[in-house]
Amino acid sequence: MHNEKRREYEDVCFIGLAQCAHPEDGDTIALVERYVREAVEAECDLIVFPECLMTPFESTPEEFRAAAEKQGGSFCQAVDALAARYGLWIVYTMNERNENPARQPYNTARIVDSEGVCRGFYRKTHLFDAQGKRESDRVSAGDELFAPIDTPFGRIGLSICYDLRFPEVARAAAVAGCDILINPAAWVAGPLKAEHWQALLRARAIENGMYVVGVGRVDPAGTPMRQRRFVGNSCVVDPFGIIHESGGFFDEELVVDEINLVNVREARAFIPVFEHRRPELY
Repeated sequence: MHNEKRREYEDVCFIGLAQCAHPEDGDTIALVERYVREAVEAECDLIVFPECLMTPFESTPEEFRAAAEKQGGSFCQAVDALAARYGLWIVYTMNERNENPARQPYNTARIVDSEGVCRGFYRKTHLFDAQGKRESDRVSAGDELFAPIDTPFGRIGLSICYDLRFPEVARAAAVAGCDILINPAAWVAGPLKAEHWQALLRARAIENGMYVVGVGRVDPAGTPMRQRRFVGNSCVVDPFGIIHESGGFFDEELVVDEINLVNVREARAFIPVFEHRRPELY
């Protein structure tokens, strides 16, 4: 079921943002396939899922650890097979078993191509130990940033959720030639949190002259307002800091937007910050 339609310009691609909740019946693969089908119908080239797709953070640390799988385990095999079946690149997150059995799993993002081949993965390096939350109780931090990879629609970098608050992550990706930084998230709700989400996405895009894609998890339908845990508001921010399309704060939906790499070149020529950097001072 490959999407064979050719784009008029090789610089242009269409990306789908799967703003979703963890399925109440636990059938995550069915949820992924539903969104993949919708993305193919919308002629997307790439679809991105939010953080904690494989295992919900609502589970206890013990349950979270017990559910972890190795890279290439059954969960990865199922999602990768969908990428190959539908001819779509997919960025998704997994609960990755630590190679050290005495340590907690990793919070990991994977990018697979339209043949179902894993092209890279990233283990979240900055853990959210704030506002009464302790991600480190259930997750081990990764020890290296993601090296952006070449794709048919530009060089893509990865970060995860809280990494967005560390400008060094985005800058390292941009210095390595990143055109599109993808940030799956389960952005915790709270005072000013939605405002921070948008401001940080826009800042990372503007200061680096690149696209920044934020895909947020939402709560299951019917969750009372006072019990909302996550801010959705998935969006694509262009290199000038403009949000073209965005999802709502509460509902599950597929947000589709266009990415045009001409904007990356124009933004970096307009204000050539990379020519003006003085890293010897930093």
